Amino acid sequence: MEEDKIGYQDEEVFGIVERYEQMRKNNENYFFDVSEFETIIDYYLEQNDVAFAYEATETASCQHPNSVSLDLRKAKVLIDKGRAVEALSVIKRLESIESGNYEVYLIKGAALGMMGDIQGISKNFDYALSLDRSEEINILLGITSILYNLNHFKLIIPYLERLNLLEPGYSTHIYDLAFAYEKLQEYENSISNYNLFLAKVPFSDSAWYNLGILYNKTGQADKAIEAYDFALAVNPDNFFALFNKGNILSNEERYEDALTAYLEYLNFEEESSEALTYAAECYEKLGNHENAVKYYLNAIDIDPDFSEPWFGLGMTYLNDNIRDKCLNHFNKAVKLAPDNPEYWYCLGKAYYRFKEVKKAVRSFMVAIKIDPFYDVVWNDIGHLVISEGLYFRVSSIMEKALRITGDVHGLRFVLAASYLYSGDNDKSYFHLSKAVEMAEKGAKEFIDLFPEHLLNDELKILLTENI
Repeated sequence: MEEDKIGYQDEEVFGIVERYEQMRKNNENYFFDVSEFETIIDYYLEQNDVAFAYEATETASCQHPNSVSLDLRKAKVLIDKGRAVEALSVIKRLESIESGNYEVYLIKGAALGMMGDIQGISKNFDYALSLDRSEEINILLGITSILYNLNHFKLIIPYLERLNLLEPGYSTHIYDLAFAYEKLQEYENSISNYNLFLAKVPFSDSAWYNLGILYNKTGQADKAIEAYDFALAVNPDNFFALFNKGNILSNEERYEDALTAYLEYLNFEEESSEALTYAAECYEKLGNHENAVKYYLNAIDIDPDFSEPWFGLGMTYLNDNIRDKCLNHFNKAVKLAPDNPEYWYCLGKAYYRFKEVKKAVRSFMVAIKIDPFYDVVWNDIGHLVISEGLYFRVSSIMEKALRITGDVHGLRFVLAASYLYSGDNDKSYFHLSKAVEMAEKGAKEFIDLFPEHLLNDELKILLTENI
């Protein structure tokens, strides 16, 4: 017998399950009455041992082929095993003899839900609710449990609201509503319900933590930090709140505070390559390059396949103008994450810094291929083209690129600048007018590509109106 599976304190349950497992071990056939099989199957379901639960239902069916309660459990087990069609065949037989049993329709709704029949879910759940008003709360609890397991968060809302009306003092329903709205990305409704829950249960660190996530998603950084602080006040060991707080502080450029949060987090998770990397970034932003390098290297030692510390080291060495280490680390980063346009862009910047123009252009073009609307890359390409005097050669290349990629405003800005420098004001105006028409931020980001002494009146007006 597997001792770790016997977790019940109830001696009677312990004895029944022990006897059943003894039968299995000895490959014998003992008799169990219906209630004993119910106990055995329920035990395995609560232990999340679906395989043992299914085996018990098969044995039970042989000994008690006409038991409705055992057939209901068999259907539940089949649902847990993902065998919805088989569960429906069991339920179809039960419907003819137990048409007033709401559990039949809860299981039927669950099976139909697994098969994607949304109408069937609602129809059967609503019918189950109509069968026994005295059991309305229990039926609703069953419905919401099923819908959570099926991730049908849109369907669950009205049933949770109904539960909340029936049990207004039961704060868990409010929490569940907040969670469902969060999954539906209805963040304001979710925030409202989490706050209602916290008004009743102020010492729930999970609710404060979830609220912090939502405030961050909705751009309310100060409220997010406050929510994480409450989560930590309730539970100082909630290190996920500490980590998220550090991320927000870093995004807000509060690097000293962010570093404090990351270092505290590392007391819990000392081998977190992410936290080591983000702490290193903070050290770098604070001008402490020695500690930045140290923490990046520690992150790499823990997870050499994690690209971010390699990239971070590349940036650190770029800022310190250390060529070989800078390029080696950037190249390692792009090898580990070849689809990251930022890595390729910074590699291009490094190559250009160290006078390797062809490699810089090649890296910039990879970044643009990954993300054609990466404006800062187009801007740097434009400056490279102008500073290197390549505008005569680049115009024809960019025209061909435009035919392949279609309208990309960054490409058009570079074309407009190239034609401006080569003296073709008509083509410059044509591409610039297209570029500013497409660019959400207008020409402001690219204005440095168009020096005033080269502009005619038409180009000046076009740029002035779109800055």
